[in-house]
Amino acid sequence: MQQEYVLEMKNICKSFPGVKALDDITLKIRPGTVHALVGENGAGKSTLMKCLFGIYIPDSGEVILDNKKVQFKNTKDALANGISMIQQELQPIPYRTVMENIWLGRFPIKKFAGISVVDEKKMYKDTEALLENLKLDIKPDVLVAKLSVSQAQGVEIAKAVSYNSKVIVMDEPTSSLTDNEVDNLFRIIRELKSQGVAVIYISHKMEEIKEIADDVTIMRDGRYIGTWGADELTTDMIISKMVGRELTSRFPERENTPGETVMRIENFTSINPKSFKNVSFELRRGEILGIGGLVGAQRTELVEAIFGLRHISSGKLYINDKEIKIKSPVDAKEQGIALLTEERRSTGIFPVLSVADNVLMASINKYVKHKFILNKKKSLKDIKINIDKLRIKTPSYKTQIQYLSGGNQQKVIFSRWLLMDPDILILDEPTRGIDVGAKYEIYTIIADLAKQGKSIIMISSEMPELIGMSDRIMVMCSGKVSGIIDGKDANQEDIMKLATKFA
Repeated sequence: MQQEYVLEMKNICKSFPGVKALDDITLKIRPGTVHALVGENGAGKSTLMKCLFGIYIPDSGEVILDNKKVQFKNTKDALANGISMIQQELQPIPYRTVMENIWLGRFPIKKFAGISVVDEKKMYKDTEALLENLKLDIKPDVLVAKLSVSQAQGVEIAKAVSYNSKVIVMDEPTSSLTDNEVDNLFRIIRELKSQGVAVIYISHKMEEIKEIADDVTIMRDGRYIGTWGADELTTDMIISKMVGRELTSRFPERENTPGETVMRIENFTSINPKSFKNVSFELRRGEILGIGGLVGAQRTELVEAIFGLRHISSGKLYINDKEIKIKSPVDAKEQGIALLTEERRSTGIFPVLSVADNVLMASINKYVKHKFILNKKKSLKDIKINIDKLRIKTPSYKTQIQYLSGGNQQKVIFSRWLLMDPDILILDEPTRGIDVGAKYEIYTIIADLAKQGKSIIMISSEMPELIGMSDRIMVMCSGKVSGIIDGKDANQEDIMKLATKFA
């Protein structure tokens, strides 16, 4: 007789200074199923999984695995007992190979002249077989630093699968994947299900949950709301239970009217011959210009070059019809340009600094008096206004940002650039890893900024977001502009045709 639950978490509580992150949470996972765990950012999903994975020790409650009570003291303990976790923020060792990352702590050993050495030949073959089984086109001996974000995500999935786990936790596993890569991930998940493996799947993407999940547990503000069969829930029901309120529309009404051209890019070509080339476009005042394309289209590389983070071999940038040379982010900021980067952990937050310090980082010179004294009263007033405006969930503005959920970290970075009051705001995947309620808040802020006459460039890999928020959509493929579509006429089919035009 098959056991009813492979994993049970009962009455789990966990507190941090100033906040109760988990309040009497219960989770029951059936073997061979995908169990979606959903809730707004700050609902406690990742904290609950960290309690399962041995990163945190629960204050109270119990964990039962295979009908036996367990308590994992660390991640190694959890892995040894058949629990794997793919974390939302990738944390590979960049200057080690793919195979070294996968088998870290478990290197195969052989004897050579009486000395124990790593059996690299076996490690290569084992990694090759694992990657081939998962249909991942990655060489075992390539450095992880040379991989794209989506490829690095694939390595993390392969590593989790390699443990032959009973339960695999996937925290926002598709946040950096293309549609084809998502399809391949779902193929892997279905294969794991057929082998009796349970997958706990954390995602804010309603379409994914409806497609892949068998059961859905919803959390809100650190509390358990309930568990349902996925076929019992509609998308609207899930959203309503997550946020505790009805959302009548995914995107806000926009009242912006694009005006004159404020920035013009002519024939931007990267110094890297494999990157973007001969890119030209215009950005108008009060416009939201979406940039679409598949992974490898060089969208991020392009906007980073505009912001002075990358070098170009040729091309010109004009602001208000005046040619501007931008050689660094300092130059970009002086011209009223801000960039919210794609990877918040590696290029966005300062983890050990407070929320207030992270918000203030780009605008600190605005609050300096007498050349070197910080006007704390004025800066804190503006910081608190921004925290309230974006509904950032934090115990205090003094809390280190590393203790906030991923979505709230993203909103802090957004707040940083709003405080700078830029004329041109470049957003690279601004809602990545953010729940539907918080997304709507971000969309509303973007729409308000455009209404005020701010010019927005927004890279997005989510088609509905790109179509729902853009006045025009510039599509890139293989480093080139493959077309520009009016937002009112845009549809997914036309965007995908342009995104594969030069492939």
